[in-house]
Amino acid sequence: MNNIKNRFSIKDLENLTGIKAHTIRIWEKRYNLLEPKRTETNIRYYDLASFQKLLNVSYLNNNGFKISKIATIDEKKIPVLVREIAAESNLESHAINAFKLAMLNFDQALFYKTYESLLEEKAFHDIFYDIFIPLLTEIGLLWQTDTISTAHEHFITSLLRQKILINTEKIQSQQTNNSTKTFVLYLPDNEIHELGLMFINHQIVSKGYQSIFLGQSVPLESLTDLQRYYDEVIYLSYFTIKPEKEHIAKYITDFDKLLLKNPKTEFWILGQMLNSIDIDKLPSGMRAFKSIQSLIKEL
Repeated sequence: MNNIKNRFSIKDLENLTGIKAHTIRIWEKRYNLLEPKRTETNIRYYDLASFQKLLNVSYLNNNGFKISKIATIDEKKIPVLVREIAAESNLESHAINAFKLAMLNFDQALFYKTYESLLEEKAFHDIFYDIFIPLLTEIGLLWQTDTISTAHEHFITSLLRQKILINTEKIQSQQTNNSTKTFVLYLPDNEIHELGLMFINHQIVSKGYQSIFLGQSVPLESLTDLQRYYDEVIYLSYFTIKPEKEHIAKYITDFDKLLLKNPKTEFWILGQMLNSIDIDKLPSGMRAFKSIQSLIKEL
């Protein structure tokens, strides 16, 4: 099956660029900025070149260029102008657009080129906060609206995972750990969204703590094994889609009974599934965080 996205509806363009369909139509009719194509059954669609052009037009517009002015610029010069502005100003939106294009084209070379250019300006943790977190939010919305396929999502997240692992390994290979505190990072049963947890692991290691990363879908019972090896343990988990709303309360109760008997043991949690419970009523030894940033500040 061919998963490359090369035909876009006007709704797809709205989802991908954030520009309202109504505005796209005005730009198209008044300034001839886009030329929609038609299928054999006369259904309008836009090709990949139109999507890329719209991203560039939007970028110029957000950087002070009027649409009437952009419409007069030679089409081949628009990407050049965008690169010049990006080199002199805020890179975030340009980089996110480039990563989205890389995702849609399954273009690893564009991903690496964009990432390397960011490294010239930013440290890895800043790239994650400023670029990767907003990018992942957009990808989630694009997947939910069926604008991209599962193949697109897996392609880009595997590349992001690779960068987190490489940067974590760099720190671990150079660092001597003298901390008595051990963090154990894991995801609950059937939870597979691990990028956020992987970055938290990177930050924990960078601050000199012992960290054990267990990854996806770990049963509660198996966590007890860690307490035989370490005296002071902080379990840390990220609830993105699991446990489900109706099961979170029981999960927390079970964790409390099974793992928080030792006063030196704690449980730190974050993720959108926590919105379904009252975090002010968590058992002693448990802490909830609203974001990765707020958790990292506590380290």
